[in-house]
Amino acid sequence: MRRRGRRPEGRRVRRREDGDSKEEAVRRLLDAPHPPVPRDLVPRAAALGARRLRRARRARRLLWTLAALALLAFVVWASAARPWEPPPAGTSPPLEAW
Repeated sequence: MRRRGRRPEGRRVRRREDGDSKEEAVRRLLDAPHPPVPRDLVPRAAALGARRLRRARRARRLLWTLAALALLAFVVWASAARPWEPPPAGTSPPLEAW
């Protein structure tokens, strides 16, 4: 059973008692000057978005083409094999008029 405030290997967890909490660390980060944004960020992001849209459109077209080809192959097979008709009987019907 683990005790509160201890790690499994037996070392104590260091607690911040002098008021230096995570909230204050985040506030310090937010109060600091923001890093400069590259000037070409917007054109690069727009180009990346356009490239992703083109790839998605191409993939969608490819999948629809494959689905249409699969449907065509099924129709050709079904028209040749006629799976809805019963298979021919294994024995011949009895002869009655001799």
